[in-house]
Amino acid sequence: MLIYSIPYSRIIAIFTAIFLFSCKTIQVNDNRPFVRLTDDSQYFLLPPENIEKSMDGFQSLYASYGENNFYANVWVIADENGIDMSMMNEMGANIGELVWRDGLISFSSNIFPMSMPPEYIIADFQLCFFNASSLKSALENIGLLFIETNNIRRILKNGNVITEITKNNNMVTIANYLRGYHFSLEGNFE
Repeated sequence: MLIYSIPYSRIIAIFTAIFLFSCKTIQVNDNRPFVRLTDDSQYFLLPPENIEKSMDGFQSLYASYGENNFYANVWVIADENGIDMSMMNEMGANIGELVWRDGLISFSSNIFPMSMPPEYIIADFQLCFFNASSLKSALENIGLLFIETNNIRRILKNGNVITEITKNNNMVTIANYLRGYHFSLEGNFE
């Protein structure tokens, strides 16, 4: 009868190898919509319960991108269940609908180019109207800095401001310096 003497360090190494190779690797599949706030920063949309306060009202939207300018009246219903936006022209005719409920987004418009993903509209809305602590945490997780002081929110990458949001009781403006667009919303935000 032959008895093998195995050193204690080898026994630990064998058990460690068995443990490591027998564990399953679970990959998290996050199906939430996301946008690229920078070329290398994926921002996953926050759940709607992170909204600062519910909204149900009329807003005027002014937007500019390069030489293009856009104006629309928007009825916004936003609460812990989602966001509904109905866009109308100056005559009151419907020019677009955006609905985000139960994690699903639907967007239709005869004005906005369909190449414009609706996730970006929702992301900008979140940056303006969702609570600061949730935004700060989500943005820091993707390498961006979120600073809010005196009704001004700034999102920075490597010390450079990429987005700046200014809020008061009846006006919210957002300037995206990285992507080169600006828009403002006029309404009652009290």
